[in-house]
Amino acid sequence: MVESNPTTTKMPTITDSSVDVRAVNFYWGQKQVLSNVSFPVARCKVTALIGASGCGKSTLIRMFNRMNEQYEGGRHEGEVLVFGQNIYARSIDVIELRRRVGMVFQKANPFPKSIFDNIMYGPRLTGKFQHGQELAIVEECLIKASLWDEVKDRLNDNALRLSGGQQQRLCIARALAVNPDILLMDEPCSALDPISTEHIEELIKQLKSSYTVVIVTHNMQQARRVSDYTAFLHMGRLAEFDRTEGIFENPKNPLTKSYVGGHFG
Repeated sequence: MVESNPTTTKMPTITDSSVDVRAVNFYWGQKQVLSNVSFPVARCKVTALIGASGCGKSTLIRMFNRMNEQYEGGRHEGEVLVFGQNIYARSIDVIELRRRVGMVFQKANPFPKSIFDNIMYGPRLTGKFQHGQELAIVEECLIKASLWDEVKDRLNDNALRLSGGQQQRLCIARALAVNPDILLMDEPCSALDPISTEHIEELIKQLKSSYTVVIVTHNMQQARRVSDYTAFLHMGRLAEFDRTEGIFENPKNPLTKSYVGGHFG
């Protein structure tokens, strides 16, 4: 079982949320990895999930588009609402859910195809584009991902020839090509050098003007730089959720103060 460590402080009021996590428990087999987690995700803001390894961050973010179902042995209790709809209801179209709630993983995973075909993979799969608009879609998504100027003359090159940072931005562009409302990012900078990390962080700040972004990060300074709200998980429970400046400058829970102060984790 997860150790008891409930949120001890009142949460900030969020009147416009994209996601609402309500009393969520999650189990892998007999092991409980999330316990009674509840908090809102503000629309068109960046929310960071922080906490020590094994605290349940990745399991939680993967609940937002039901990616945990790719693996056997998982089960949940509680609700995850996306724009007010329980995404675990039987009536939910999971493919459409994953279009609306896109995901970028820790390790860049471009397809062994051209840069152009990577971007067009999702639109071609869904069929939701007009023929003749392919180049416009590719250009728009690469511009949004701050990659267009670097690759506009090599769109037919294999995406695997790009640098690590470019590949990660390509994966972001590919996720944007299917017009999501929410973008999930699970440790998107952990394998990148400082310059590439800076590019991704600036991109995240730009994306929130049009998208709701949720990011998992072990890098507390990164959470502080890019996020508007921060949820601190400790051993599967939500220890504290607040505006990011509150978490780092005036934490209410002693556990939060100890974690952001670098005393454990």
